[in-house]
Amino acid sequence: MYAFIQAHSDEYAVWKMCKVLEVSTSGYYKWLRVQNNPLSKKEYYRLEIQQKISRSFHESYGTYGSPRVHDDLMEWGYSISQKTVARMMKEMGLRATPIEKYVVTTDSNHDLTIYPNLLNRQFDVEEPNKVWVADITYIWTLEGWLYLSSIMDLFSRKIVGWSLATHMKKELAIQALNMAIVSRQPEEGFIHHSDRGSQYCSHDYIDILKEQNAQISMSKKGDPYDNACIESFHATIKKDLIYRRRFKTREEAVKAINYYISSFYNGKRKHTTLDNCSPNQFEKKQQQNEVEYTS
Repeated sequence: MYAFIQAHSDEYAVWKMCKVLEVSTSGYYKWLRVQNNPLSKKEYYRLEIQQKISRSFHESYGTYGSPRVHDDLMEWGYSISQKTVARMMKEMGLRATPIEKYVVTTDSNHDLTIYPNLLNRQFDVEEPNKVWVADITYIWTLEGWLYLSSIMDLFSRKIVGWSLATHMKKELAIQALNMAIVSRQPEEGFIHHSDRGSQYCSHDYIDILKEQNAQISMSKKGDPYDNACIESFHATIKKDLIYRRRFKTREEAVKAINYYISSFYNGKRKHTTLDNCSPNQFEKKQQQNEVEYTS
């Protein structure tokens, strides 16, 4: 396109050709400068690396530091040191956003049955659908508060069930639980761990868990570290997405959060605890290993 404009620049005005061909005038002159001063192989390679670094950083919602960006580049076939990636990110002004500290939001002032802490901070799980952890968090929009209920499989850190609503009633948590059960079909005896919130202690929620013959586990009162993994997920989604956006409507927030969880967090976001795999990649990798082991 730009070559055509150059070839006919003596006949027609450049700006008119750019307008007709729907390209930017500045883009044409930038291309022209490159043609007159072609990059060396070394300069071209550096520019290519910078583009890949930018891609990795921005596809991660600006959350990846140099170790994860470096891991992406290695996966894409580039041979480069993490030190060089860190230096180039600094030159490009790319810096991962630090994780915000969690805020305790549990309402445990009720007379419902409390269950013992079976999980006891044993967060390393060797098989899927053996331990699920659940929690609820707040999200602000210009229309008011929105609430997210999430359930994580500790094996892969995958969010297997979630729901969003304008309230924190038991139905919010039940919807996320039902989604997890339908999508994962857990075997009897799996552990479901949560805080002591009234939603998780409600008769309707407990009845569903008992129908699944689940082992019910709850954190000690006022101790978020007993449910650190799901607390960490909610801190992550706020850092990655929510604190970076100003949601005008709840509907806008729902769409963004659904996409973030299903496509980015479960599908792409690397976890250091999962050998720098995403939850989906980790589960697929484990399934492949099992097939190779049994064949």
